[in-house]
Amino acid sequence: MSEQNTPTPTSDATQTENADQRTGRDAILRIEEVTKQFGGITALDSVNLRVDSGITGLIGPNGAGKTTLFNCLTGFHKPDNGRIRLYETDITGREPPAIAQQGMVRTFQIPRELADMTVFENLLLAPMNQHGERLRGAWARGDQFVEEEQAIRERAREIATFFEIDHLLNEPAGSLSGGQRKLLEIARALLTDPDIVLLDEPLAGVNPTLEQKILSRIEDLVEDGYSFLLIEHDIDLIMDNCERVVVMHQGGVLTTGSPDDVKSDERVIEAYLGGDDV
Repeated sequence: MSEQNTPTPTSDATQTENADQRTGRDAILRIEEVTKQFGGITALDSVNLRVDSGITGLIGPNGAGKTTLFNCLTGFHKPDNGRIRLYETDITGREPPAIAQQGMVRTFQIPRELADMTVFENLLLAPMNQHGERLRGAWARGDQFVEEEQAIRERAREIATFFEIDHLLNEPAGSLSGGQRKLLEIARALLTDPDIVLLDEPLAGVNPTLEQKILSRIEDLVEDGYSFLLIEHDIDLIMDNCERVVVMHQGGVLTTGSPDDVKSDERVIEAYLGGDDV
């Protein structure tokens, strides 16, 4: 566990309320009978799943439906059937910004940084509902706007320091290594002040040293009340770092449970040895 302090929310009232929610609730996501088809192919087949606080790992053979599930949860795809609830709010079919407002954001297998902008500029764009993004706010640059902008800049520097990319703040984001881009993407997600972050293969292609740094930061953030749903193909990594594991196969949930329970499940062994997902 890193000794470095985790980033703390700003004094903004909304962020404080979100932090209170993080530490006081357990069942974060409820996924009920979610189905998604593309043409004649069923990518998700009546998925039922509950995601609690902490770190939940999501594994399964290629084509099992993991990324499609992420896309449906975060509004990039609309489910054909079923319901998705974030805490008690039905977010089914909402657009990504609306879901982010409710407290759930995601990262991608391939980071989506704005390559021609600096790392700092990428971070500054992440917080939602900035007054400067509204027409009235752009005209009325009063004390509120100045204070908000300063708070965002301080928060961005704090997050960058936490992820140890503060020395890169003035570098073009496109010049970063693959691992550094993944750190930047997770940092941007944290700047939205989420309750839960969906991480899509955040450690793929990352060198072992940086991998351990990312895992350490995630563990620190869990202690601070954040939760994560994590897709990874490295099964040992999932088993060693997640409190609960979900196994998908052919568009459905094969099993859920503790790492020990999942590792000893014959269905999981069979799916990984001979899975024929489309």
